[in-house]
Amino acid sequence: MSDGPAQSPWQTVTISRIEKRTPRVTSFFLEPSRPFAHRAGQHVDVRLTAPDGYQARRSYSIASAPEAGETIELAIERLDDGEVSPFFHDIAAVGDEVELRGPLGGHFIWSDSDGGPLLLVGGGSGVVPLMAMIRHRAARESAVTAALVFSARIWDEVIFRDELIDFHDRRDGFDLVLTLTREPAQRPTDYSRRVDAAVIEQSMVRLPAPPRFAFVCGSNAFVSAAAQALIDAGVPAGLIRTERYGV
Repeated sequence: MSDGPAQSPWQTVTISRIEKRTPRVTSFFLEPSRPFAHRAGQHVDVRLTAPDGYQARRSYSIASAPEAGETIELAIERLDDGEVSPFFHDIAAVGDEVELRGPLGGHFIWSDSDGGPLLLVGGGSGVVPLMAMIRHRAARESAVTAALVFSARIWDEVIFRDELIDFHDRRDGFDLVLTLTREPAQRPTDYSRRVDAAVIEQSMVRLPAPPRFAFVCGSNAFVSAAAQALIDAGVPAGLIRTERYGV
């Protein structure tokens, strides 16, 4: 993720709620001092300042839908060698303040008015901006069909698992496909392997037509492999939008 435009001002936000998602991912709900509207898929920069003046900055995708109101949800994965995530996981408490700027990003976004079908592919915490799109679709009671292919190592590391399964069970045009790489699949429609062209092809069968938009988010390695899987499955490269983080 880019740092965003220099003219985007920093502001103080207050942590209003903390919710554990998985053993390594926790959602932090932030109340901006200057509320802002955002589009599903956008991100923000978070900045921490140490007592000696040292600053650390990290970009995080917004998990909440634009319709969620003024509160912004960030689902933050703990990175043991990170400068920002250990603060959130080990120190941050409700009522604490941090600095934030945004929303940022104009490429990796989707609105109900853009139409579909929509193919979403996420690896690990790369599901976060895709979740904002899924929640936006639900909030709008959209007729756009969508499929999410979500890769995680194990069942207990599927971020937003219960909410995603609930969306799937509504049978309103959203389908969830989980691929677990380190343990057997828990549902008959899921997979016990990495995302590949066959998984993508079988997932696209759930859509009424070829995808009009395809979004892929995750680590560099995941995005490279998943984007190639989409191309091998027949998705035109020009339709694929990617967001990468880490290594």
